[in-house]
Amino acid sequence: MTKKNEALARLDGKLTMIGFGSIGQALLPLLLRHFGLKAADIRIVKPGEDRSGLAKQLGVEVIPVRLEEGNFAAVLEPLVDKGDFLVNLSVDVSSLALIKLCRERGALYLDTCNEPWGGRYDDPALPPSRRSNYSLREEVLAWRLDKRSGPTAVITQGANPGLVSALLKQALLNIAADTHAELEAMPSSYEDWAALAQQLGIKVVHIAERDTQVAKERKQRGEFVNTWSVQGFADEGLQPAELGWGTHERHWPADAARHGFGSDAAIYLKRPGIGTRVRSWTPLEGPYHGFLVTHAESISIADHLTLRKDGQVVYRPTVHYAYHPCDDAVLSLHEMAGKNWQLQHRQRIVRDEIAEGMDELGVLLMGNPKGAYWYGSRLTIEQARELAPANSATSLQVVAGILGGMSWALRHPDAGLVEPDDLDHRVVLEAAMPYLGEVAGVYGDWTPLKDRSPLFDEEKDEDDPWQFINFRVA
Repeated sequence: MTKKNEALARLDGKLTMIGFGSIGQALLPLLLRHFGLKAADIRIVKPGEDRSGLAKQLGVEVIPVRLEEGNFAAVLEPLVDKGDFLVNLSVDVSSLALIKLCRERGALYLDTCNEPWGGRYDDPALPPSRRSNYSLREEVLAWRLDKRSGPTAVITQGANPGLVSALLKQALLNIAADTHAELEAMPSSYEDWAALAQQLGIKVVHIAERDTQVAKERKQRGEFVNTWSVQGFADEGLQPAELGWGTHERHWPADAARHGFGSDAAIYLKRPGIGTRVRSWTPLEGPYHGFLVTHAESISIADHLTLRKDGQVVYRPTVHYAYHPCDDAVLSLHEMAGKNWQLQHRQRIVRDEIAEGMDELGVLLMGNPKGAYWYGSRLTIEQARELAPANSATSLQVVAGILGGMSWALRHPDAGLVEPDDLDHRVVLEAAMPYLGEVAGVYGDWTPLKDRSPLFDEEKDEDDPWQFINFRVA
């Protein structure tokens, strides 16, 4: 396991970071800690000056420029060269455009979200499918088709998406060991991991997250409060709800649609993710209602855990996010919904003012006879502050995933464009584990049918608890 000041890998070139919000500020001190970098080796490109004062405190240059389609190449080409690393933590800056630039310049690349240029998520002229993460992913994968090598570009590698793909693989191995399943060797391909998931009877995978952090000053009227990017959360929340669609499903949602192109591993609902709730479970919280917000891992995990025979899909689990953000963020969403999804003008990301709480983030695997199995990170605000400066529990889990992705990329600099599911989970977890607090695997007897109220008739499937109709909150 990586120690606090141990080098994960050495970056001999320069590093340019795009964006310097809550995640960028959380990451910066750890870049200096783990990659052999000095302050003079790092540049930050962001709109406006650094009001946090952290970059100045650490001696890192800030270039106050808003990147747009018309200027990004001119701004970045002098900063990015062969052997350098570009870390993209921005919103409204096209990931694919940056990936193409890095490939031309011979530089490595990593982001935590596959972003388009600004305006795509909320363009009413575009059909829902074109505003989806599925569509963005297919565009990137189409570009990759004839580029299976070259400078490594790791996309969507934060906590979720990102780290959770590594947690999923370890969870499958844990269940296999606990149930004495036959496992001749470590799975080494998508098909191997999919075959293992099928062997274990996994029908559903939730990215199950409960954030209980609370600030000293509670949310005020007309204010959106969150523990990470407000704009990023609003953008993804107003995209269509998306989920990987499993082969066991037998109830097609009335508001669902297929995309009609690409892998067909996922579907979307004709409603926003922050307007769609699902039942889920984490060990400490117990049962809860989470938001089915679109995330890249819902699509990529479902795609990578697909088995085909004679060209036909014979196995795939249903995969989706089930997110309960901090309580003040839930209140913010409630207020935002009442204003017809118009984002509040006052926005506050809480960090130093957090008084208590934790982020319980993991993967929930359901269908195995031993019970539902949650595997993930329980990180308190106190632990986060002890482990790294300028962090909350939420930001440090994201940073842990970034460290894992960067470590893998520097060890495999000619891998071309890759997703979290392509990475060796052991390398990712080795880098991430020291920053995840308590990492636990817990079995439970929870199902979405357990303790359902008898007071009202609900549409459900009593014969198979793992049907999506049972998870969805009417």
